Order: sequence, then C-alpha cells, then structure tokens
Amino acid sequence: MDLPNRVNVLLIGSGGREHALAWKLRQSPRLGTLWLAEGATNVGLRGLGTPTPRGEVDLKNLFRTQRFCERNEIQLVVIGPEGPLAAGAADGLAAPGRLVFGPVKAAARLEADKAFAKQVMRSAAIPTAEARVFDDPASATRYVQAHDAPCVVKASGLAAGKGVVVCDDAGEAIAAIERIMVRREFGDSGSTILIEERLSGPEVSVLALVDGQTFWVLDPCQDHKRIGEGDTGPNTGGMGAYCPAPILGPAQLERVQREVLVPVVNALARDGIAYRGVLYAGLMLTPAGPKVLEFNCRFGDPECQVLLPRMKCDLVEVLWATAAGSLADAAIEFDTRTSCCVVMASEGYPDTAPPAGRAGETAGARGRVITGLDQLAALAGPDEELVVFHSGTALNAKDEIVTAGGRVLSVTALARDLEAARALANAACERIAFHGSQWRRDIGRSAPRPFDAAGVS
Repeated sequence: MDLPNRVNVLLIGSGGREHALAWKLRQSPRLGTLWLAEGATNVGLRGLGTPTPRGEVDLKNLFRTQRFCERNEIQLVVIGPEGPLAAGAADGLAAPGRLVFGPVKAAARLEADKAFAKQVMRSAAIPTAEARVFDDPASATRYVQAHDAPCVVKASGLAAGKGVVVCDDAGEAIAAIERIMVRREFGDSGSTILIEERLSGPEVSVLALVDGQTFWVLDPCQDHKRIGEGDTGPNTGGMGAYCPAPILGPAQLERVQREVLVPVVNALARDGIAYRGVLYAGLMLTPAGPKVLEFNCRFGDPECQVLLPRMKCDLVEVLWATAAGSLADAAIEFDTRTSCCVVMASEGYPDTAPPAGRAGETAGARGRVITGLDQLAALAGPDEELVVFHSGTALNAKDEIVTAGGRVLSVTALARDLEAARALANAACERIAFHGSQWRRDIGRSAPRPFDAAGVS
C-alpha cells in the first residue's frame, strides 16, 4: 500500500506517550487530519488535533469506530496503550485502504499474558529468568515456602507496570501473593501469577520497530520504575528515563537483536502470527548476558517521551512503513543529543487504589492546580530543548490546568550530554508546582558504564 501525500490519522490513547506521538506527528508535512480518540481528557493534546465527537470512537464497539474511520477517511490508526492492543483493536480496525500501527491481538499476548510470553521464550531458547506459573494462591504460597529464596512475583496480566513485586524472602513473597491473587489489587490481571528467580544487574529497555520481517532497533533507553530515589519503594508506571543509554553499545544491541528480538518474532511467525508495530524488550544485564524481564507491544511510557524528541525523521512515514511492511525502505535518524525525562506524579502515587475492578494507572490526587508551565522558556540554553508532555491533566471550571491522574507531567530535556539534560529537566520541575507533587531528582544520575566494557559478555 503506497504512502499518500497526506495521511489522515486516528490516534488512540490519552497519556504522556500519546501526547509525545501527537507532538511528533504534528511535525510531519504528510499529516492530514489528526483525530484524537481520547484527546479531550488531556490538556497537552489540545490544539494538536481534532477530538473525535463524543461516542463515535468506542473501542468496546469496534463497528462504531470502523464507521467513524470510514466517514472520515482515516488511512492510519496509531494505537498507543496496551489495553486496546490486548483487546484486538488492531485486528478490528485494519481494512482495505487503512493501516494500523500496532500488533494484532495474538501478538499482543506477549505483553498481556506473561505466562504466554514465558512459554514463547522457552520454546525459542530466549534467555530469561526461570519461572513457575500459578493460578491458585495456596499452591503459590507452598512453593515459595519450600524454596524461601529471593524471587519476583508478577501478575500475569496487564497492570500498567505495577504488578511486579521484588521479594527478599518467603514472607515478602507470600504478602505479594496475597496482594495480587487474593485482594486483587491489580484486578483480573492477578488471577494468574509468575514466580521468577530474582536476577541481578542493571536494566535497560530496547525498542525495535518491526514490520513482520524487517527490524529497526532504536537507541536504548533506561527507565526508572521505583517511586523513590535510589530505586527504592514500590514499582510505578515509570518515573523517568533517558536516551541513549550508554550501557549498550552497537555490539550488544546486535546481540539483543540476534538472541531476543528475532527469535521471538520468528516464534510467533511459526504459529502464523505476523508481528507489526513496536516490540519492547525489558532486559536485565546479568553476568550470563542479557535476559528478558518482560516484553511490551507498544512504545514505553516514559521511553516514548525520550525517543521521539531525538528522532529526526518523519514519524508519519516511519509508522506507515512499519504498518505497511516496507520498513526496509525507511530512513531513521536520531539527534546526537541526549534526552532525559523526569515524571512529576501526584501525592500518594502509586499507592492510591485504582478505580474498583480496574487495574492500571492509579487515580492519584486530582483537581490540584498546576502552575509554572508558562515560566520554562528561558531555562533552555543554546542547543538545548525543553518540552513538557502531559500524562494526567485536565481543565477545571476556571480553565486552570489541574492534575487528573497518578503520573501528571513528563518533563523532557535535550542537551549535549546526560548531565546537562538531567539538570535542565530538574530545573523545569522546580519551576512547576502543584500541591503534593513528587518526582525523582536522580533520573540518570548514575548511568551504568558500558556493558561491553564491564567484563560481562
């Protein structure tokens, strides 16, 4: 399918990742009309596109969404979050004359079902932690009591990055089983769990664009999942990231592609599943080499917020080529500068309970007025850039920007090196204020040395 001169795009999702996607799509001369499926709920997305009329894009009613796409001549659907992908939105919205960026439901199981992903990795001999799968809390409890060793307890389903508990001993593991399987703190995603061996080493995120056959591995990122500085406290959806992560050089990136990315896509292909979209491998660099912690089937959040500002090519062309199976003809180039993103979160995040029956981004403290966003322009020096992506914001009755979620803002800086980018992002966070705000000031402070030079290969 040939790329039109102008492409009408429907963007699905309303968080910081989707704000970054819309921001980059807006820069493309090939962009026609950009429709925002949920854009009215995020202040940052306002002005970047046209919100869809209320009720016309309903992912629980794909027929209605298909009709909207037909009436408005949508040629490319870009699906940001994992939920719609896991539910099969890519399958339902693809049509003659319309491409979808994002994997089909069968491929998205790599993220939506960790037990399935582990099975695929075993079949393809992909290096990963040893694990046992349980759907009964009593059996899981007996297992950890018998082994009484450090482990990781994971909800098998989608939990917005928070359904993972790192445990030092059997007592902590039993408490995690209680939270996930009995109290269902992450909803139905905890009906099945994995108990994995606890690996050690630095973590890194490697994302690749995949068009079914061709891979384009993007610059590596490092995400910071824990809420507290020094990587302390519970896991969150992500408190910041930086890119490129110097820990992986070209040789190790090639190794990850050879030992992880290609085998998993080939394993799906053997079952008749063509993978098209973003493939995200969360890795731990162990003494035995890189091992997979998890797969995601979309741009990470906040990895997307550090990748896209460095991308120098046309995002419409790149997403189209990925969805059309013509990625081999694409040209993808990155800025040489480093980007650093610091997430500002609401008070209580991530411990505030999610809405009843729904796992995912926690509610956080809502309705708190955000100030200082108009005071950032002078902070960036020559050859520096600063952009604030909105993750959870809204407008109140006075037309003031207020908090509307757990993660509120993704403050992203580009500068000559990591230290300069980190300093600029933190300076911007100091200018922004809302009651109860919290953020980590150590994002990227201690970037691990290159993996190639660490004596580990």
